[in-house]
Amino acid sequence: MEPLNFFWEEAKSWDELVEKCRTLWLDPAGSTVRAWKQQHPGEKAIGCFPVYTPQELLVAAGCLPVSLFGGRGQVEIDHADSHIQSFVCSIARSTLELGLAGHIDWLDGFVVPSICDVARNLSGIWQHNFPKGFVLYLHLPQNVDSAAAGTYYRGELERLRDSLATLTGRPVSDEAVRRAIRVYNRNRALLAELFERRAARPAQWPVVHVYALAAAGNLLPRQEHNRLLERALVLGDANLCPQRDVVRVALRGAFCEQPPLELLEVLEEAGCAVVDDDLQIGARFFLAPVAEAGDPLMALADAYRHRTVLTPVNNPGRRSRSDDLLRRCQEKALQGIIFASPKFCEPALYDSVLLKRALEGAGLPVLEFEYEEKMTVFETVRMQAETFVESILFFSER
Repeated sequence: MEPLNFFWEEAKSWDELVEKCRTLWLDPAGSTVRAWKQQHPGEKAIGCFPVYTPQELLVAAGCLPVSLFGGRGQVEIDHADSHIQSFVCSIARSTLELGLAGHIDWLDGFVVPSICDVARNLSGIWQHNFPKGFVLYLHLPQNVDSAAAGTYYRGELERLRDSLATLTGRPVSDEAVRRAIRVYNRNRALLAELFERRAARPAQWPVVHVYALAAAGNLLPRQEHNRLLERALVLGDANLCPQRDVVRVALRGAFCEQPPLELLEVLEEAGCAVVDDDLQIGARFFLAPVAEAGDPLMALADAYRHRTVLTPVNNPGRRSRSDDLLRRCQEKALQGIIFASPKFCEPALYDSVLLKRALEGAGLPVLEFEYEEKMTVFETVRMQAETFVESILFFSER
């Protein structure tokens, strides 16, 4: 097997780097992961349901975390519908399809956090169909403001760490967890810089390009993704693009299942500059660096309780998702908000009702539609987005 091709070191242009990352993302079979396993005999690749899995613990255990976002529109559902309901979200069905059809036979285990009923069911179905594999359902604290929440969640992290030690046959030290936290803090800082540059100059940092660069981290060792992002920030500065009339928008609803890349391209072509979003939010779930000293498990628990991005699948405690979105709208000079929710995703659909009420009260225009993983026709979305942009530009000129 040839060595892993660290293509970001060889990329001579922004477009070349983005295209290679896009190809990597659209490979549901995970050829890069398969190559990593062949070069690291005996090491484990662990799947993660994508919204929040404490990947630092997996890295500390010597495993490769792989965020499972389903088939990303690249696989047909031939087996999964006989094991899971056909009216649940596409990400659950196609993730199960990847396993049943043997596309990800390199997978050694699966960690599923308690984000919704579908995730709970998926973990049980996965364990039933792959009884020899490692499966852990991670219980997240619901009352994050409770004095007991930190101790409770630290216990869950301890359970995960002990299970990983049993799987790999070696203990997971506190120092190994601290090292992993440092790597992930660096990754989140680089992603934050990438997204800040997009917010400041959306024409120079198109949403689909930034998405592809971030998505590569779901399949690569995180240290290598850090190097990729460092290269991307250099190449992106040289990628000058002409400015045009656009509307600055936030995209909400894609925190778990991801929209087709073509849908993001359609929105951009229609004049929507997506400068704030919850795409792949699991990679940038924390709002501040996790403490790198002291008890690393309690540091992760405290970060989850108090310093997370607010999504429909984590409890905000005393914080308000509506107030948080209104604040972001003001800080990033947003002119509109797009709610793009996956079909059958109850958390996203329920949450959008409350958020829309707050946005409409503040006089901010809202566009709403649903998508699914295998979506191939985008003309209706294009027409809606163009009308949305034109209405905002028209009223802003009056």
